Amino acid sequence: MSIVEEILEQCIERQASDIHLAPFQPATYRVFGSLRPLNDQTLSEKDIHSIIEQITAPVHIEIYQRKNCAEFAYDYKNGERFRVSLFKQRGADSLVLRRIPGQIMPFEETGLPENIKQLIQKNHGLILVTGPTGSGKSTSLASMVNYINETDDRHIITIEDPIEFVHTRKKSLISQRELGADTPAFAQALTESLRQDPDTILVGEMRDLETIETALMATETGHMVFSTLHTFGAARTIDRIIDVFPTHQQNQVRLQISTNLLAVISQQLVPRIDREGRIAVFEIMILTPAIQNLIRKGQTYHITNEIQMGVKHGMISAQNQLIELYQKKIISKEDALFYSLDAEDLIRRLGS
Repeated sequence: MSIVEEILEQCIERQASDIHLAPFQPATYRVFGSLRPLNDQTLSEKDIHSIIEQITAPVHIEIYQRKNCAEFAYDYKNGERFRVSLFKQRGADSLVLRRIPGQIMPFEETGLPENIKQLIQKNHGLILVTGPTGSGKSTSLASMVNYINETDDRHIITIEDPIEFVHTRKKSLISQRELGADTPAFAQALTESLRQDPDTILVGEMRDLETIETALMATETGHMVFSTLHTFGAARTIDRIIDVFPTHQQNQVRLQISTNLLAVISQQLVPRIDREGRIAVFEIMILTPAIQNLIRKGQTYHITNEIQMGVKHGMISAQNQLIELYQKKIISKEDALFYSLDAEDLIRRLGS
């Protein structure tokens, strides 16, 4: 067994999400949020070079030599794939591999409520899946795309950096484009996709003004758009989008968002105390006339209250979920406070 196979097999066996590899350090795995070294044996520079040579295609070697960084997906075996980030640190070659599960998680296992199924099958609008790195955004989006693929005949275009979950044709036609290999930038690929007869477009990340602007335009021209942001909470997400734009454009953007946004699905993974692992905690905002009005008026700070009162619309409050999980002894009080959007409110509601 090669050094690469040994490292990747250990990742799969340990159910790790990430692998950190650098010279003079042992291979280190992130398991349920915690970093754990494989053993006391450190990797040499020769080991790192061997790993890079075995998993990196010539095109990505060339990019790495030119930019001192490269990102790509690596196909292992049995459907297992890894997203690789190759970089320099203190002048040495290093890399982080994130495991992409071989099977797309069925929608019913994501923890998302049933009403999201109706939303993702709409003809046009914007759905944002948000949360910190490693919170399962890609997994949720892949499950949504797979559900559409299983139930509807659409042309789905994904624009990713890199392609993570590979979709096969079921009822829908799926075109997956990768930054670097298929297109130079999200915004350009998104503009091009509008001329490729899409029904649904997945944009890997709302990285810059041009991408956000083009995504909003796509929803206005009758397309369904999914994307992600590294925020948690609907109010913060909407504010982040608006703040990207120059001041003189922000009122117009508020109007666009209030008209085209369908939902913000925020998620994070919280450590469990009842057993090993983590549990997904969601905040789900569904656009209602009241929330549309708050967005238009720039009063997004009231959105959290609307979410707490919006159960009948299918909304989920992260605060309520954290309290429920703590009361059921699934998560600790410390973690409930740490992951809360408003720790003072949580303390008050817990009565301590």
